[in-house]
Formats: sequence, structure tokens, C-alpha cells
Amino acid sequence: MKTICIALMLATLAACSQVPQPSTSAATAGDAASTSASAPAAQAATEAAPTVDATLLTRYHWLLMDAADKSGRHIDALFARPDKPLQLDFDAHAVSVSNTCNRMRGSYSLANGKLTVGPLASTLMACNDPTLAALDAAAGKVLQGTFTLELNANRAQPRLTLAASNGDALTFAAEPTAETRYGSAGETMFLEVAPETRPCNHPLRPNAQCLYVRELHYGANGIREGEPGAWEVLGQDIEGYTHEPGVRNVLRVKRYKIANPPADGSTVAYVLDMVVESHAPAHS
Repeated sequence: MKTICIALMLATLAACSQVPQPSTSAATAGDAASTSASAPAAQAATEAAPTVDATLLTRYHWLLMDAADKSGRHIDALFARPDKPLQLDFDAHAVSVSNTCNRMRGSYSLANGKLTVGPLASTLMACNDPTLAALDAAAGKVLQGTFTLELNANRAQPRLTLAASNGDALTFAAEPTAETRYGSAGETMFLEVAPETRPCNHPLRPNAQCLYVRELHYGANGIREGEPGAWEVLGQDIEGYTHEPGVRNVLRVKRYKIANPPADGSTVAYVLDMVVESHAPAHS
């Protein structure tokens, strides 16, 4: 049985370690002194830097497409999960890193075409797979510091390029967040998913099997409270969730209203936010 403590998961990275910041080399210090000596030119370049609209960053998930060091060599460690690219998510104050072994989060600021990411805090889950451990180490090293930022929103799929002072170059592709797709912040709720599905009537899937769920309630302290809701068949999928038969899960989901649903479709959409608890059957 694997259980993630709900109190810890609800408090974002409440128990965390700080990923060390990259050290400053003598060469970097020399560059800083050189920059100081040419302050007028640097100031002119800063004044000419384009202004980046931070709201564009918050409207998308940013999936890593390419990463290379100053020699043009591919940074292989950042691509340990080809099916789940390293992902950045920005809110008004912080950036989160996911699809790594541990989730990471840190403050950021935007000024004069530059993105500065502060120290990244990390969850403390053990990474038994060496490639995932290497992914965490590489992400913690590469994603802290100040980057020249280029945001190209004038295309079907916006692109974000980050260029570090050490020559690293990272390219991300945009994927609209659920809030962007559905036009609202959504409602947070918790669903317990039974180990086995149930037969259900689905207009597009004859003999369909659907999730069997009930709503749970938690207080601000992350402790379950009140009585669970009644068990019921959920006649639609939860975006981002794949059910494994025999496994009981507690999910934190966002529920969104669909502005113009099809005639035979649901008026709401459910999107997975987090798997809070996961209980696999005991093996004899």
C-alpha cells in the first residue's frame, strides 16, 4: 500500500529540501566586472529589452522540447521521461517543475526581458531509478538563475526559449491549461475512486465501464471531515487520470463548467490535479 499524506500534499511542498544554487565561478565574476565597466551600453540594451506579459506564461503548461549546452550538446539528463516531458507551470508568484521524480517550486521575477528563478524547493521522495535521480539533479541545476527570455506567442503553439548566461538554451512548447481551455478557475474537489469500475450507459461506448466515485471533504488543515458523499457512477473520464483495476485512489480534481456542451455531452469537465492517496491490493 502506498499512501501520500493528505496534510502534506495539500500544503504545497510543506516538507521540502532546497536544491543548491549553481556556484559562481571566477569567470562569471570576471564577466560581472566587465559588464560593470560597460554600464552605459548595458543600460541601453536593458532599456531596449522587450516587455514580457507574465499572464501569457500563466495561461500555459510549458513542455521541454529541446535543451543544449553552450557547445550545442543535447542535455540528455533532462529527457529521462520521453512520454512525460519536463514541465514548467507559472502562477503569479512562483514556477513549478513537474514530470520529474520530485516536484520542485521556486519564486521567479520578470524584468527587462529577463527571467530570474530563485532557489527551488523540492519534495523528498526517494528516486530509486538512477535516470530519474539524474533528471532531478539536472533540473535543479539548469533551471535556477537568470535567463534571457524569448516568448513567441504569434503562432498556433507558442514557444518559450530560455538562454542562460553559461550558454545553456532551453526551448519549451505551450499547452493550454484547463483554466485557459474552459475559461474559469474551476472548482477544487476530492473524489475517492473505487478499485473496480461499474457498467454504465455511455452514448459513444456500448458496454462501457465507468469510474465508481464518491466525494470526500477536507478542512483547511488537510484533515478529512464530514461524511463522504454517496457512491455513484461517473459517466465521463477525468482528464489526466488513468485508472488501474484493483487500485483505490483519492484524487484532487478541478471541475469546470463547459460553456457550450454538445447536445449529448456533459456540462462539466473533470481534470486531475493530484493523486492524494493510492492503495494497491495486498499480495499474498
